[in-house]
Formats: sequence, C-alpha cells, structure tokens
Amino acid sequence: MDDFEILAQQLFPGITVTPAELEERYPQRDLPEGARVTRFAPSPTGFMHMGNIFSALIDKLNADTTGGIYYLRIEDTDKKREVENGISKIFEGLNAFGITPDEGVMGQNEEKGAYGPYQQSRRREIYQCYAKELVKKGLAYPCFCSEEELSRLREEQEAENAPVKGYFGRWTKCRSLTLDEQLKKLRSGAPYVLRLRSDGDESKRIFVDDLIKGRLEMPENIQDIVLLKSDGIPTYHFAHAVDDHLMRTTHVVRGDEWIASLPVHIQLFRLLGFRPPKYVHISPIMKLDNGNKRKLSKRKDPELAVSFYREQGYPKDGVLEYLLTLANSNFEDWRRANPTEPVGRFPFSVKKMSQSGAIFDLAKMNDICKNKISAMSADEVFQRACEWAREFDSELYGLFSAAPEYAKAIFAIDRDVPKPRKDIAKWSDVRQYVEYFYSDIYLPDSTLPENIKAADAKAVLESYLRVYDAADGKDVWFSKIKGLCAPLGFTPDVREYKSNPEAYKGHVGDVSTVIRIAVTSRTNTPDLHSIMALLGEREVRSRISGAINFMSVKGE
Repeated sequence: MDDFEILAQQLFPGITVTPAELEERYPQRDLPEGARVTRFAPSPTGFMHMGNIFSALIDKLNADTTGGIYYLRIEDTDKKREVENGISKIFEGLNAFGITPDEGVMGQNEEKGAYGPYQQSRRREIYQCYAKELVKKGLAYPCFCSEEELSRLREEQEAENAPVKGYFGRWTKCRSLTLDEQLKKLRSGAPYVLRLRSDGDESKRIFVDDLIKGRLEMPENIQDIVLLKSDGIPTYHFAHAVDDHLMRTTHVVRGDEWIASLPVHIQLFRLLGFRPPKYVHISPIMKLDNGNKRKLSKRKDPELAVSFYREQGYPKDGVLEYLLTLANSNFEDWRRANPTEPVGRFPFSVKKMSQSGAIFDLAKMNDICKNKISAMSADEVFQRACEWAREFDSELYGLFSAAPEYAKAIFAIDRDVPKPRKDIAKWSDVRQYVEYFYSDIYLPDSTLPENIKAADAKAVLESYLRVYDAADGKDVWFSKIKGLCAPLGFTPDVREYKSNPEAYKGHVGDVSTVIRIAVTSRTNTPDLHSIMALLGEREVRSRISGAINFMSVKGE
C-alpha cells in the first residue's frame, strides 16, 4: 500500500463503496439518441424567484423537446441557509407554473426515480467515496490551515498584488506535507478540509462551447479548491460534479454568473474521470429603470418573487407563455400562426436564446394573460377564480360558493363572441370586475363624465324608468334608449353629433353611459343589457332611483 492509499484509508476508514460500484448502481440512462437529461438544482432557502422559474422552464423544454428527463435535485449542503419547508416551497413554486419534474424530489419527504437520493445532504457516502479515490490517486490532500493562517495568506497576496487570490503555488502550505506529518496531525484530532491538488497551469487555457454564449476561453484553474469542508460536507463545486455525472445529466442550464467557475468545474470532471455536460448559461432577467437596464431586485421589484404571481392570481399558462417570448424570439410568430396549439408543441431551441439578458415587461405579461383568460369558457374562469379566491379572498369565495350559477352567468357575458373582452389579467382582478353584481361588496358611485350635466343625467334616468321593461329583448331595449334622445336634446346618431356637436347635448352613447353609470357605477362594462337582465328588475330600478336622488342633490 503506497502513501496515498494509506492516507486515503486514514481519512475515510468507513468508506467501502467504490466508484465502480456506484457506476453500476447509476448506469447510463436508457433514452433515445439525442435525448437530454437536465436538472433544476436549487437550495432550499425559501425564496423562489422568476429567474429560478425561467431556468427551470428551459430545463424542462430542453428535456421535453428531445424525449429526455428533467429532474429536481436539492442542493442542501449549507444547512445554515436552509429554511423550514424550503423543499416543499420549491416544489410548490414549480408546480404552480406546471414545470413539474419527471423525477427527483417531489415534495418535502418524497422522491421519485432510480438515481437518488436527490438531496445532497443524503449523499454524503457517495461524495466521500470519490474524495477517497482522489486521495488514493494523489489528487487530493488534507489541509490543516486555520482561519488565521488563511487570513494572513490573503493579506500577503494583497500586499504583493498577486494576480490570483487563493490557495495555490507557494502559498499551499499543506500540499507538501509528508505522510508522517499528515498522519500525526490527523491522529491528534487537528481539524482539516480536503483540497484538490490542482494540476492547472496559469499559462494554459480551457475552451468550452456554451450553447448560448458560444465558445468560451479562460485560464485553467490553479487553485487547490476545497472539496470537503471540515465537517465532511462537500462544497458545491465537488458535489455538483459527482451528482451531474451519476445522475447522467447531459445539459446544465444555469445563470451566467457561473461562467467564472467553469475552469474549476471542467478540471473536476477531468480529474474525476467524468465527461462534462454541455453548458447553457442564461443571462439574468433584466428590467428597464429610467431607461437603464438592471437586474430584477428582491428589494425593489415584487414581481421577482414567485409568491407574487400566486398571490396576484396570474394564470400559470399565461406566465409560461410570456416566459417563452423571453426564451425564443420566434415564439410570438409561432403563436400567431398557431393560436390554439398548446405551448408544448412549440419547437423550442436553446440556440435561439438571446446572449444578453431579456427585459422583463409586466405590462406585456398582463396582455398575454388577458388573452389567455378571454379565451377560457365561463365555467373555467369561474373554477380558476374560485380556486384563487379560496386562498386569497374569502369574501369573494363565499359569494361565488353561495350562488355558483349566478357567478358563471356573470363570466358568460360577452365571452362566447368573436372578440371577447379582455378585462381580466389575473384572478385578483375578478373582485373589481364582478363587484357591481353583488350588493354585499358594491359601492355605488354616480360620478358623471365632465361632458354630461347632472340635470341632464337626471332627466335621462327619469325618462328611462318610464319606458324600462325587464322583458325587453336587446333590440327593443336599445331602440327605447335611442327614443329617449331627441326629446332630451341628444341625438341617436353618433355621426350626426360628430358633424354638428354644437346642436346637441350629446349622443346616444352618452345616454347609454348615464344608464350604465347608474346601474354599475362604471363607464365601461360588458354588454349592459345582459348585466341588467342578470341583476333583475328590482335591483335595476333601485339603483337607477338611487342615482336620480344623487343627481337631484348634485344638480341643486
């Protein structure tokens, strides 16, 4: 047994599993040629943001469009940052947008798939197996430097203006320790970390063909990075290399802030004897702020948090559709050509992703969500609005539950038509949309537009009450409104008013607006005849009478 094997046995006496056994335990996946295996691998820190969702979406599309596998791995080796139920929050955040993994972590204490455990904290033996192998090959060693010694090292490098700051070259104090020196320290119980014995050459370069950024070039890693911390827990760099290999990950999608770590990651894959995955480095989602681009901020931008979209009630299919416009610039053309096709049939391509950060536009997302909701049936709108209200608006949920058919009738107005209205972008808009149908939450407001006088409005409403008949069909109803115009100084012909506005107080649209305000307190609503029919004669007469009283006081 040579010195390295003796050291490996001293460091890892309880590790008996071998890399060969792990290779057999986690074989190559039986997938079609060209199928991609992707992973979303967050830490359970409790905050899911749109950057996470965007990255996970690209993972899923990458896998789905090639007949591959998208899995969820939890990188929870840093227990200090972990929050209670953090894993559940991650899975719920993904599930809320329909980005459910094919395998991996499926909940707080639930996994699915043959390549687990999918939580890094449960894979300690696996990491230590490969760490032991690196020690046996002379590629890793224990470092006993204290925090004070490392601080002095950094101070020396700062004083000398060293081009690289870290544990490398002549500063690697523990790299040259003899076996006897190492064993003596280990037997004395001295704390240590396990470091990689880097074979990097600062004069040499690595080259990586990123699927978005293109060919990347940078110096080799020369630092002896930490593989295992003093508690035996792996660093992110080491753990992810082992996991991506054993889980047979083919494509790694991640933020471009990780590009700087490529020299370390490529070196680790090589020294471990693994084939590195393909890399897809995504630029961060940006926002325009006073004409300048900046990253979305947790402090400044509520729309960054995934919880914002749940609380506001954005339809997940609308949000995903918007994210696809950020992912591939040709998505909007495809959608126009395929208005009813599910997004799963869109031919997504990583190669069509932008190298620069996409601009996040909440107004555009609202428009897309309005389009999605406008295309839904009344039953679907009712069901989804109810689901949201059950959690976020108990009063509205109570109203819907008490009379579901009435609520569905509200949503049916102006829906099954060639050009349905687009009033609702998110389910939190529903309360404002339906409130005038419910006396419990309706607050009358008879404020008139500036072009209509209170006395004229009062005259319109008094005249209308004399001819109003709840049994009238829409054509008769509107003909009666037109019949009110001339005696009251309005014209039933809008074009006539536009050609000679001085001759009239207004036109038939103004007369309709007065009635609309009296009944709904709005100047813009769906079909007024349908609204009045649903409210019923008693309620309509009551509201118009109330508006007349308001106009009487205002006109005095």
